[in-house]
Amino acid sequence: MTMVVIQQELPVSLVPENITRLTPYAAGKPIEEVQKELGLADIVKLASNESPLGPSPKALEAIASIASKIAFYPDGLAPVLRAPIAAKLGVPEEYLIFGNGSDEILHLICETFITPGISGTVQADPSFAMYHIYATLADAKVTKVPLVNYTHDLEAIAGAVTAETKIVFIANPNNPTGTLVTQSEVDRYMARIPDHVITVFDEAYYDYVEHLEKPDLLPYVLAGRNVIICRTFSKAYGLAALRVGFAIARPEITDYLNRGRSPFNVNMVAQFAAAAAWADTDHLKNAVAINSAGKKQVYAALNKRGIPYVPSEANFVLIDVGRDSREVFDALLRQGVIVRAGAGLGLPQHIRVTIGKPEQNERFFSALDKVLDI
Repeated sequence: MTMVVIQQELPVSLVPENITRLTPYAAGKPIEEVQKELGLADIVKLASNESPLGPSPKALEAIASIASKIAFYPDGLAPVLRAPIAAKLGVPEEYLIFGNGSDEILHLICETFITPGISGTVQADPSFAMYHIYATLADAKVTKVPLVNYTHDLEAIAGAVTAETKIVFIANPNNPTGTLVTQSEVDRYMARIPDHVITVFDEAYYDYVEHLEKPDLLPYVLAGRNVIICRTFSKAYGLAALRVGFAIARPEITDYLNRGRSPFNVNMVAQFAAAAAWADTDHLKNAVAINSAGKKQVYAALNKRGIPYVPSEANFVLIDVGRDSREVFDALLRQGVIVRAGAGLGLPQHIRVTIGKPEQNERFFSALDKVLDI
């Protein structure tokens, strides 16, 4: 029997106008897709800021130990993960909320606090694309403030806040530039920001920060300020595929977020793996050390070639290739190296490259030399 597929345009009336303005998020190309497209067997992926060290062996053991229980629903409050995180951070457990990646929490924040068509959000430009996407999904008015020297201009961001602003998103370190706003800059910002605004500090790359003035936002949360700190197990902890994130905020905020949270949003396997990873502090230290050494290797190679770049506090480096980033991306792809083209990130002549193991970094520069004819 032959199945006939009929394609018809959806009536415009079915789709709200704010949805029509969206462009889907373009993730880094998977290794399997490149292998299939180009027929290459040896691929190095340096596109999505994943940990080259991978997950803690203790996390893998936890996955095996819990596998027999996957017929049961997980506890959405994630007690196995909640208690150790609260204890280490020194916050009451009700200050925590968990998500299917920190992305889900960002989405939930917009759904919870934005009044469609009325509320506004403020963010830097360029920054993490999902702030704009989730705000637009909630039909918020999105204001973007240009970066200065690739860094958040917190003075200008505070100045862009209006009576309608509900949420300010600050990625710290910023994605895709890797730059940091320091404690003193944050303190000046918080002194200006009014009480009707929730500031979301997205600290996905927090564990990698080496700056001496690494901000500590917990005192603001504990003081009852409208601050939400988002963290993730996808980067330094090497659990990207399991999608585990969490946020820290005063309980009045987490209570409202929990009202709209899906009841079983973080799966049981992910919870137990993340709890084991959280406890394995040695593995985390190794991941951070590998990144620090790799960053120095990448800087030295770029300096040697005279290629401009943005010093990073994350696990990636933004590189100015001086030409169309899509062309460089495609050429590197044919060399078996996957990076992220800056064209889709608002930086048309840059590429963003994840810091890998020493041999992966060397492989990248070998391919880049051929592409740029160095």
